[in-house]
Amino acid sequence: MAKQQAEVKEAVNKKVKMTPSEAIVETLVKENVKEVYGIVGSAFMDMLDLFPTAGIRFLPVRHEQSAAHMADAYTRVSGVAGVVIGQNGPGITNMVTSVAAANQAHTPMVVISPSAGTPTIGWDGFQEANQVSIFEDITKETVRVTHKSRVADCLRTAFRIAYAERGPVLYDIPRDLFYGELEDYILEPSQYRTDKRGSGDPASIEKAVELLKNAEKPVIISGRGTVDADGVDTVAKIAEHLTAPVAVSYMHNDAFPADHPLAVGPIGYMGAKSAMYTLQEADVVLAIGTRLSVFGTLPCYDIDYFPKNAKIIQVDINPRNIARTHPIEVGIIGDAKATAENLYKELSKTMPNGVSNQARLEEVSKRKQEWDEELVELAMEDGNPINPRRALLELSKALPEGTIISSDIGNVSSTANAYLKFNQSRRHIAALTFGNTGFAYPAALGAQLAEPNTPVAAIIGDGAWGMSLHEVSTAVEQNIPVIACVFNNKSWAAEKKNQVDYYDNRFIGSDIEAPDFAEVAKSMGALGYTIEKPEDIGPVVKEVLEQKKPAVLNIFVDGTQLAPPFRKDALHMPTRLLDKYKHLDYGVWGK
Repeated sequence: MAKQQAEVKEAVNKKVKMTPSEAIVETLVKENVKEVYGIVGSAFMDMLDLFPTAGIRFLPVRHEQSAAHMADAYTRVSGVAGVVIGQNGPGITNMVTSVAAANQAHTPMVVISPSAGTPTIGWDGFQEANQVSIFEDITKETVRVTHKSRVADCLRTAFRIAYAERGPVLYDIPRDLFYGELEDYILEPSQYRTDKRGSGDPASIEKAVELLKNAEKPVIISGRGTVDADGVDTVAKIAEHLTAPVAVSYMHNDAFPADHPLAVGPIGYMGAKSAMYTLQEADVVLAIGTRLSVFGTLPCYDIDYFPKNAKIIQVDINPRNIARTHPIEVGIIGDAKATAENLYKELSKTMPNGVSNQARLEEVSKRKQEWDEELVELAMEDGNPINPRRALLELSKALPEGTIISSDIGNVSSTANAYLKFNQSRRHIAALTFGNTGFAYPAALGAQLAEPNTPVAAIIGDGAWGMSLHEVSTAVEQNIPVIACVFNNKSWAAEKKNQVDYYDNRFIGSDIEAPDFAEVAKSMGALGYTIEKPEDIGPVVKEVLEQKKPAVLNIFVDGTQLAPPFRKDALHMPTRLLDKYKHLDYGVWGK
């Protein structure tokens, strides 16, 4: 055994002669990459040819934007950095939107970016673009391969930065550098990067413990960082020790189990009033693994809930996020799980018996019950043909425990924030603050690939579905049994609500005419259903789950039952100064 280990060690630390394509693929294998997403192209075909033998599955999509959304979700579920690739020029630039979304979502990703060959750079040749400059502002780093001998080294750097800084990295390689010979090491990831992120400065931990110890109404906010670090269980221990209610950050409803007695639900747009009223009265806020984004803490339901005078303890792995949006009392740079464990250990020493506050538990339970009853009451109002809230309610009841749900951006998709509850992490895959439409369906495909045996559903508006439905072909071709739940109100409803509230019902560009989505799905080889009665949602979902095939549910919902505008903070009643536009001024409405 010792001899074998020595031979392995010697092989690892010995340079090997190989082609650049082989060096890249072997690095991917060492990084545990199982899937690469993209569209076939001549620029990287030499490397692509190695994938089957290396055990890497190439997932061909219909549009490169979908590739990075799939990789984003795959990473959020599996924890392994996603990898995407495309043809130089338009293939790579098609990924701009989805890479930018992954960047704001803090998702580790490597974008293998073949570029124009070195002999022709600067000649404006076929499919030439300065891809590095295009991606500089939407990635954590752009790594350029300058010589064929550096291909593995540069790829290792790309993975190191992607994991360390939690985001996408562009790995730019001129297409001629896939060819030739080189000598390099095939290294294990542990030899060039580390996942140990520290448990926080001891003095800051001590100060945080003192604040929590003396708090009368502490509240915890758990975010994506807690999920990524697998620290939810430790956060629960802190909550139980302090009898501190736990809210989840905007669109991270899986960052704390909803069935826990101290869970109060999500904050942010269309979140839970139970969370907002609880947070509003906090004197100390422990924010773990969340950057406390501006949009995710804006007032909602006319409740200005984020406390102005509370002392905030913020824990984040990225020092740039500490106090970026809200002034803090204590900032702790550290891994969410490791820091939470350290906090819990010190709290247990300082407060061995913890805090037993039955009155607070009862208050949390009462608020949750009242909010749940309000959600049901709102959902049971009649709609034509279906109240969108009723459709969300029925869908949440029909999908089994443990289902992964992706959600798009838009009126109905965002309303889902109030209805989606999860009792385990890595279940909620949302579009988040980049807010691009067309995210949810390809994301659901990536999530399904990460957990093939778990039910996966996507919540999508009909507008966003127009940017997604081409990938039904991918789902059918690759046998990915995602359920697309298309909420069809024949409009870009989030924008339509702005025109209702701010533009006197003048609807310009917000109405949509579309084909029969169920029939389109069938023509592509998927299951297709049209639903116009709320009581049909449960039976259809049951049938689809039994068949285990890609499915599209075309759910017609009422286009007049709309959630409030996303950005009340950024909208104003229209004033018109020129005479020809005076009739559009809000001052003359109703006259």
